Amino acid sequence: MTEPAWVPPSCTLPTEERPLRVAEWDALFAERLTALSRPNSLRLRLDLADGPGVAERVRELASREGACCSFFTFTVTRGSDLVHLDISVDRAHAAVLEALSVRAGAGARR
Repeated sequence: MTEPAWVPPSCTLPTEERPLRVAEWDALFAERLTALSRPNSLRLRLDLADGPGVAERVRELASREGACCSFFTFTVTRGSDLVHLDISVDRAHAAVLEALSVRAGAGARR
């Protein structure tokens, strides 16, 4: 994710912490992402392989991301053998969600 697409000016995460956060998302995508879908331009659904501690890990990461980027709305639900992470944004942040979608898809293919 490039700085302009991934990190909008409204993000309050200190600059030096951003690469670490991106690495956390990348690891989650590489380890757990089984599918992603875009129900619409303002919503992304990530299906993650469930396992011990996965739902808690996803909730904790989503909570920290929402604290610094309040334009995100995260919803974590469990399905059979999956953890669903629904991410939505307002129209002003559609490009950020698109960048996240592209990164997630690339991470899952690694």
